[in-house]
Amino acid sequence: AVGAVDYVWPTDGVVVDPFRPPQSRYGPGNRGLEFATAAGSPFWAAADGTVTFAGQVGGRLHVTVGHADGLRTSYSGVRTIAAATVYKGARVRSGQVLGTTGETLHVGVRRGDVYLDPAPIFGPRAGGGGAAPRGRPRLVPTGLEVVRLTLPV
Repeated sequence: AVGAVDYVWPTDGVVVDPFRPPQSRYGPGNRGLEFATAAGSPFWAAADGTVTFAGQVGGRLHVTVGHADGLRTSYSGVRTIAAATVYKGARVRSGQVLGTTGETLHVGVRRGDVYLDPAPIFGPRAGGGGAAPRGRPRLVPTGLEVVRLTLPV
């Protein structure tokens, strides 16, 4: 059954490039939100879900989480993945640290193969615009300090 899902902003970073839907399937645009982040900053699951992918694509680390409402959130520009708790098939909780960012974090939301604007799904932010996330939940211990997947420098 499809359940109601409460989403939170997955980073404290500031949106520097908003969602810009492409005019065609392979056309230019931004299929999510690009956040400016301090390298090494944590990012967390935007909602409860199951990790459907955690690993490298094209030389970059990515994490994708499927949610009960049928949406998938994807996180790209990842510096490290909390591999002890974030792996394909792992259940994650809203606010659970998934890993750390590089200098930017790209967050996308999809229903099937259709990209959606994440901003209205995540809701308003405290202070407006690029301020801290609304109602950030408690962080769940992840073992991030023990096991990491890291790209070579």
